[in-house]
Amino acid sequence: MTETTGRPTADASTPSGRQDEVHFLRADDGLGLTMVRVGAGTDSPRGPVLLVHGAGVRAELFRPPVERTLVDALVDDGYDVWLLNWRASIDIGPVPWTLDDAAAYDHPAAVKYVLAETGAETMKAIVHCQGSTSFCMSAAAGLVPQVNVIVSNAVSLHPVIPPLSRFKIRVLRPLMQRFTPYLNPAWGDGPNTLFSRLARWTVMATHHECNNPVCRMVSFTYGSGRPALWSHENLNEATHDWIRGEFAEVPMSFFAQMAACVEAGQLVSVTKRPGLLSTYADSAPRTDARFALFAGARNRCFLPESQERTFQFLQQHRNSTDTLQVLPDYGHLDFLLGQNAARDVFPLILAELDR
Repeated sequence: MTETTGRPTADASTPSGRQDEVHFLRADDGLGLTMVRVGAGTDSPRGPVLLVHGAGVRAELFRPPVERTLVDALVDDGYDVWLLNWRASIDIGPVPWTLDDAAAYDHPAAVKYVLAETGAETMKAIVHCQGSTSFCMSAAAGLVPQVNVIVSNAVSLHPVIPPLSRFKIRVLRPLMQRFTPYLNPAWGDGPNTLFSRLARWTVMATHHECNNPVCRMVSFTYGSGRPALWSHENLNEATHDWIRGEFAEVPMSFFAQMAACVEAGQLVSVTKRPGLLSTYADSAPRTDARFALFAGARNRCFLPESQERTFQFLQQHRNSTDTLQVLPDYGHLDFLLGQNAARDVFPLILAELDR
């Protein structure tokens, strides 16, 4: 990426026939980011909505090879869809980052950029996993006041993880950090160092849930299930193969912060980034945005209790219309990637955005 500010690149046609615009912008600390605007120029009476992916993936996470994606549903419902590649994106290139960096620098800049480009005064956001934690930090600190609805999947202010994951993040993570600055599920297909080959061998010897080595490495990296982020029956064959190219480096700097958050029972800052709070669930959030929280009952990355705790927190601190929905047949990412998500999940998201 050579140009990091200014107007979008030339359009590219999406599989649905809609036109993409790729926009280049800078985070507030100068890091180059990108956003993809889908269906630019089409009628979008409901205004802009920002989609924010999780750690070690990219904005294309929201467009898996299924018949109907969340992006399709949003555009058809009249939204101006913006897909953010923040600093955790594999399209940006591996950099050490923390949730603090994204909360202070990436999300406020992205919100301001979208509003400037569209002329809208307010917007909505759909945020997933570490895109959700970091965006909720921005919101709780009052850094994105223009966002009036936040649809959060999996985790927001209270990360709760399975016991095996607690062991890995407390005990194994400090040991691994001595040998590698990153973990990378793509090592399943292409380990390139002694440590990555050892990690791959260990995972292949202990995870036998499928024949996709990246899928198995994903489970080791992000959770404690087999698999951790989805139920195989929820993914079609094309999506299960597609994920092999959709995961890459996640820095140990992030895992170190998440270990501190899990220990504290809430999100905590680990740096002195401007505008951030030290903790995020000790006082009322500094936002009027309505939160629509979603959790998969089968999630083995962040347990449903994560969202349940945040919902209880919101109910205690304000008289609001925040909601929580726990989906019994879904886990972490099949919420977005599932072959039946267009039937089971997307109408629930649209209903929360539209009401």
